[in-house]
Amino acid sequence: MELKIRLVQSLAEIDPKVWRRLQSPDFPFNDLEFFQALDSSGSIGKGTGWQSLYLLAENQAGVVVGILYCFIKQHSYGEYIFDWQWANFYQAHGASYYPKLLTSIPFTPATGPRILVDPETDSFSVRTGLIAAALELSQKSGLSSYHALFLEKDEQDYFEQRGLSIRHSLQYHWHNQGYRDFQDFLDSLIGKRRRDIVRERKRAQSHGLTIEALTGSDLKPEHASIMNALYQTTTDKKNAIAYLQPGFFDSVFDSMKDRILFVLASDHGRPVAGALNFYKGNKLYGRYWGSLEPFADLHFELCYYQTIDFALRQNLAVFEAGAQGEHKVQRGFLPSTTYSAHKLFDARFAQPIVDFIDDERRALDELRREYSNPYRLAENSNGKEASV
Repeated sequence: MELKIRLVQSLAEIDPKVWRRLQSPDFPFNDLEFFQALDSSGSIGKGTGWQSLYLLAENQAGVVVGILYCFIKQHSYGEYIFDWQWANFYQAHGASYYPKLLTSIPFTPATGPRILVDPETDSFSVRTGLIAAALELSQKSGLSSYHALFLEKDEQDYFEQRGLSIRHSLQYHWHNQGYRDFQDFLDSLIGKRRRDIVRERKRAQSHGLTIEALTGSDLKPEHASIMNALYQTTTDKKNAIAYLQPGFFDSVFDSMKDRILFVLASDHGRPVAGALNFYKGNKLYGRYWGSLEPFADLHFELCYYQTIDFALRQNLAVFEAGAQGEHKVQRGFLPSTTYSAHKLFDARFAQPIVDFIDDERRALDELRREYSNPYRLAENSNGKEASV
């Protein structure tokens, strides 16, 4: 299939109808509205270290059949696949790791398609053509490397075929095994894990708070303001960078309310804590949480148990609760491999980093074997938890 690859540097240069025609049916973070919220709020763009680039694949008729979104990065913040050691390695040898080219959803460690492809076209040609174009762009622009993060397992094959090294990482995902309700889910856990969750839920509910799971038309503009205040509180407590600007929440709560689950806790009408999630198709993604006051176990109730309950009511298959968090295993989440792809162009650094990736993969395999499976069907013959 003959393709023409065109580079544009602004989301506004892409016809919204074209983007929506290509966006994934079950991944909300590829939706045009999400990118528009990041862009219009100033969360990405000038002064953020996230310079947007979009590679468009056109067929012989001039129809756009694929889009690969990229960012020229001046740092590694907001990525959640950590390569600071690599940057230090470059610096120690008098070289610069930045700028680099990145394909990822900003500030969003969620697995999903990274290449938007027309479902009625030759997806192999489109994907490999766009990856080749990203590699060529990186080299011609004098960038150190090209990276694509949180790839679907099938999609990572295309990157590997183009010579990128595949790096494995771990997240913790909850899977709906056809549970009738939350109690049915609890009954699938071994006794200790089941009792722990029941105890945590009782403690969270003992605070006398009103908890609501809001989505769709239940979401109002004031909920965006509440979420922004909670987000700012969380980043302040952690002394972290507030990547998202206030306008981001205003935008998504308006344009994506049919794909948002906002779990809100209030004390006699006063909002005190909340968790923001996105969902589409059969998947649910936990993203942001905040609390204005300390309440024992409320985090687990809002971020995990209320959200699992929602997933069960909506018959959703998978709940990704965000990056890291080994504590999720004892609450019914299982370790899941995530995939990223990396190509470094300076041979002095490429092979040592490939070796690092290989060593890291073996260490992760060993770590995974050490985890205990919280489900009853995984109990060994002694009635104890078996490894995952």
